[in-house]
Amino acid sequence: MQIRVTPAEKAALRRLAENAGQDVSTFVLSRSLPSARLRFHELLRALRNEDQRGFVISELDDFLTGLPGTAFPDAVAEADLSSHSPFVANYVAAMVEQAAGQKNCSPPRWTMAIDALDEPWFATDLKSLRPWLLAASPVPFRRRNLFVDAGVGSRV
Repeated sequence: MQIRVTPAEKAALRRLAENAGQDVSTFVLSRSLPSARLRFHELLRALRNEDQRGFVISELDDFLTGLPGTAFPDAVAEADLSSHSPFVANYVAAMVEQAAGQKNCSPPRWTMAIDALDEPWFATDLKSLRPWLLAASPVPFRRRNLFVDAGVGSRV
């Protein structure tokens, strides 16, 4: 690949590539065309930041919704959620399971290894909405004791 860069930009790219343990071409390609698997793992890491969790869940929703069915199995094949709370692990697993169903794919095996929450979690504290959430929650969420009004791909 040939690109026009200044000597300073070339030196910066070389330094960044070395820090990443890659050659310049691999580094530039990895930044230009990140694989879906890398993006999935980036989102899982970002979920550790509690202050940004809502935004990251939204990004994960967009990612899973936009992922073609042909790329889905490879992108979500592995996930290490051991450093996440049971709530986050279940929420991610439910999202991935629902997206798998929407794409006519099998959910990855790691989702089965995550035990459902012991106590039900509702997306609102309003007790008057709980009957609605009990009925409206997508099956992958209900199975995990998570009660939400919508699932993957239904964000406005």
